[in-house]
Amino acid sequence: MRPPKRARPYARPPITTGPIRLSALPTNAPPQVEPPERPSPDVRPRLGKVEVVANVASGSVGPNAPAELEKVFADFGVTPNICASDPAGIRDCLRAAIDRGPDLLVVLAGDGTARCAAELAGPGGPLIAPLAGGTMNMLPHAVYGRRPWAEALRLLLEQGEEHPLAGGCIEGHRFLVAAILGSPALWAPAREAARKGELNIALGRARKALHRAFTGRLRYTLDGGQREKAEALVLMCPLASKVMDDDAGALEAAALNVHGAGEAIRLGVNAIVRDWRVDPSVDNRPCRVARVWSAQDIPALLDGETVRLGHLAEVRYEPNICRVLALPKEAR
Repeated sequence: MRPPKRARPYARPPITTGPIRLSALPTNAPPQVEPPERPSPDVRPRLGKVEVVANVASGSVGPNAPAELEKVFADFGVTPNICASDPAGIRDCLRAAIDRGPDLLVVLAGDGTARCAAELAGPGGPLIAPLAGGTMNMLPHAVYGRRPWAEALRLLLEQGEEHPLAGGCIEGHRFLVAAILGSPALWAPAREAARKGELNIALGRARKALHRAFTGRLRYTLDGGQREKAEALVLMCPLASKVMDDDAGALEAAALNVHGAGEAIRLGVNAIVRDWRVDPSVDNRPCRVARVWSAQDIPALLDGETVRLGHLAEVRYEPNICRVLALPKEAR
């Protein structure tokens, strides 16, 4: 597949500090895909039949999780059907739970299991409630904020609203929170090896990441605009974005133009002490289609999981992957 032809340049919007809306998209962007209408927050979802799938092998879940889940639900007069599984049987548990036709499917597991549940349920299936039961917990943190799963469960049963969950798709791989394309994605394998205590492997992967970092630049276009270069391209889904409405109808694309270790350290500091988007090495804007290419295979991190793409990849916005029971944005 050849790189896309040079398109007519368009004026780049300024870095956005408030909510991103579709009016910020360039005039030569693909046709707008309307997000599904969000139910009124005044209408409480029906939660008569609840299924729960829990990965009890996860350190953040544990064998006592089913009893804790039952206790929380009992306070709300709900008796869930709970499937406590190890990773090998988790997909079968999800399929069986969805086949029973619940109003709500609660998933207490990692991001990969939450994504699997979302894809199996689809927009016509049950509401999904992804609780923090993994390592990174990117989707639970986006939907409920950074809080323990038991607290998040109580809040969603009290305040939860139905939201369509938009995401992205890149070469057949879906992501529901964020995709990182470029050399920064190479740090994920080193981090995972260190988490498992495999220090020699972690060191080797860190050396590889350092060797690749700041050398392999990406070329990309956003919504048919001009060709640009960046060290990495981050694409965030509306639910996870701090500067987009949940129904914005586009992904937030952030180009990271880091030149050397000094700028990388500065970006890291900004990520800790304030919104990383205000760093001068970051340029962000909305987009529905991104085309990315490189002289080498493109490393990617999709919702915390490492994927190796080819030399050319296309990212597309998907407006309605499933329905989630989320907290109001101001409560996350």
